[in-house]
Amino acid sequence: MNLISVIVTTYNWPSALRLCLESLFAQQDRHFEIIIADDGSSPANLKLTEAYCTGSPVTISYVHHDDHGFRAGTIRNKAVAQSKGEYLVFTDGDCVLLPDFIARHRQLAAIGFFVPGNRVLLSEAFTRKVIEQRIPLYAKSFYYFILLRLQKKINRLSGFFQLPLGFLRHIQPKKWQKAMTCNLGVWKNDFTQVNGFDELFEGWGYEDSDLVIRLIHAGIKRKEGRFAVPVLHLWHPQNDKSQQDMNYQRLIERLNDQNYILAKKGVSQYLQKLIT
Repeated sequence: MNLISVIVTTYNWPSALRLCLESLFAQQDRHFEIIIADDGSSPANLKLTEAYCTGSPVTISYVHHDDHGFRAGTIRNKAVAQSKGEYLVFTDGDCVLLPDFIARHRQLAAIGFFVPGNRVLLSEAFTRKVIEQRIPLYAKSFYYFILLRLQKKINRLSGFFQLPLGFLRHIQPKKWQKAMTCNLGVWKNDFTQVNGFDELFEGWGYEDSDLVIRLIHAGIKRKEGRFAVPVLHLWHPQNDKSQQDMNYQRLIERLNDQNYILAKKGVSQYLQKLIT
């Protein structure tokens, strides 16, 4: 594998995105590019986040569209269409990554597999402190996180464990649950094979699960990234879930249809524009 494309989704939270970008700038493996997928941030926040891109040690680009509600799948498709790497790693702009995040995803990547990592959640109060004091969590030792867990500032410690699970990483090849785009690796060819995210999933909920289910239907298997590649996820208020039930119903229909592979409205529309 050569270049990895890291797709970072953000929306109107530049202070969190700055922490995410700083953790990407500190990666041990530098053979990657960053594409920020901005789901409609305001002009003021857009200006801030674009400023944070300066000084990046790797190639960085910015994809933005107007705010018409939660359209994370759409902006991720647009970002992927601009990507140059053969492997995609999705994360969110409110996640802080450890210095070996890219290196671990590179090690885990295997032909015919997608790789979901896990996450460690920060408490609301600690998230506020991290942002206000701009704490470089990516530079902290394991003992620091032990203390955080004892103080109940993070929800688990097991997410930091790195275990050589071997064949155990392959024992649930068709499991779609808990594969989220805050920490997901997938080959770009596999992503385009299923036509990426389905933009029919508007509003919060299940656009990432739908992607994974269609990957599985296409014969792409799950390789477990837990106990290998975590992210630190900042606390944030819940998104508007008014579309959740509709999205879930659509998801279940597709889950039960093994032949359902292609997104109806996916990444191909943007790839075709690049060709023409």
